[in-house]
Amino acid sequence: MSILIRNGRVIDPDTKLDEICDLQLEEGRITACGKNIEAEADVILDATGCYVMPGLIDMHVHLRDPGQTWKEDVVSGARAAARGGFTTVLAMPNTKPVIDSPDRVDYVKVKADYSAPIHVLQAGAITKGQKGEVLADIEGMIAHGIPAISEDGKSVMNAGLYKKAMELAARHGIPVLAHCEDANLVNGGCVNEDENSRSAGLPGIINAVEDVIIARDILLAEETGAHLHLCHCSTKGSMDILREAKKRGMDVSGEVCPHHFTLTSGDIIPGDTNYKMNPPLRTAEDREALRQGLKEDVFEVISTDHAPHSAEEKTATMRKAPFGIVGLETAAALTLTELVDTGILTPMQMAEKMSYHPARILHLEGRGSLAPGSEADVVIIDPDKEYEIDTRYFESKGKNTPFAGKKVKGRIMATICGGKIVYQDKERNLVQ
Repeated sequence: MSILIRNGRVIDPDTKLDEICDLQLEEGRITACGKNIEAEADVILDATGCYVMPGLIDMHVHLRDPGQTWKEDVVSGARAAARGGFTTVLAMPNTKPVIDSPDRVDYVKVKADYSAPIHVLQAGAITKGQKGEVLADIEGMIAHGIPAISEDGKSVMNAGLYKKAMELAARHGIPVLAHCEDANLVNGGCVNEDENSRSAGLPGIINAVEDVIIARDILLAEETGAHLHLCHCSTKGSMDILREAKKRGMDVSGEVCPHHFTLTSGDIIPGDTNYKMNPPLRTAEDREALRQGLKEDVFEVISTDHAPHSAEEKTATMRKAPFGIVGLETAAALTLTELVDTGILTPMQMAEKMSYHPARILHLEGRGSLAPGSEADVVIIDPDKEYEIDTRYFESKGKNTPFAGKKVKGRIMATICGGKIVYQDKERNLVQ
C-alpha cells in the first residue's frame, strides 16, 4: 500500500526538518520527503494545517494483560494508543502473573502480533514475581525480545540484587526503567504531603520517597555502566539530581507524565480518586521544575504511565482506591496545550520527547524518524483543533482520568503504523 501525505508541516527530529512539504510512504517504509512530490498513491491525505510527526512512542504503559483484562488488554490498549497518535508502546511487567519469563513475554508478543494495530513491546520484570528476592530470567527474556527491564510499580529495595540486574542490562545493552519509590518511607500515603493533604486529613507522600531512590539508582548505574531511565519523575529534586548526573557524563535519562506537568496537588477535587496516582500530584514548585526540566532537555521523554482501572475500583475512598489514571488518548493534546502553546516546548521538542528520544533509548532502529528508509510510522495532528476531552469516546476500557471535560487543543487526525492507516478522526476526513 502506498500513501502520499500532502502539504503538512513535517517535523522530523532525526533530520531536523521542519517545513511544509509532502511525505511518501510505500510498502511500510518512508520513501521520500520533499516539496510537491509527484507520485501515484493508493491513498492521498491532505494534511494542510497539520503537524506530520514520527509516530509517537510511549515507553510506559500498563496493559493489564494477562490477568486483569477487565481493566485493559493488549488489543484495547493498542487501539487507545492508535487513537492517541502512538504507533509503539512499551508495556510494563506488573501483570498477574508478572512478566518474568520468556514464555510470558511470548504471550504478549503473539497476541499483539495477531491482533494489535500498532507495535506493542513488552518490558521484563527484574525479579521473579516482582518480590524483590531472586532475579527473573532476564537473559532469557532478552533472547525473546524485551527491549528493557523494569520493576515498575515498585523499586527493587535490595541494592545488591538490583546491581546484578543492572550489570546484566549493561552487558546486553538494554536500559533499566526505574520506578523510584522507597517503600520504607511511604507510610500508607495516598497524596502528596503538603497543606492540602493535612487539611484533608490524608496521609501524605513526601518528595524524599522518590528522591532517595533516584540518588541510589544513579549511583548504582554509575557503578555498573547501565543506562538508567527514570520513570514518571514528579519532584524538583528529581530534576536537580538528574541534571547533576548528566553533568558528570552519565548515561541516564528521565521522563515526565502529562498529569505531572499539568496538575498540582492543589487541583485535586476532594474525594475524586481520578486525581490519585503514584507518584502523586506535587506542588506548584515541583510542577514548574518539571516544565523547566523538559524545556532544558534535562528530561528527554514524555510518557503517559497509562494505568486503567475499573469505575468500581475508583469509587473507593482516596485511601483505598488504586493509584493510576489513563493517558494514551490525552497525552498529545495535553502536551500541545500545556507546553507547546505556552512556549515551553517547540513542536520539534515535542516530537523529540514523544518519539525520537524514546526510540533511541529503546534502540528501536527505523522508528522515531521520517527520514527515507525509516518505518512508515506517522502521526498527523491538527494543533489548532479545540475540543473537550470526553471519555465516552475512549478506546481504552479505562475512563479514569481527571481531565474529563477539560478543553484542549491538538487533535489526532490520523495514525499510520507500518504504512497502514490504523486510526482516522471521524470529524475531518483527510483523504482526497
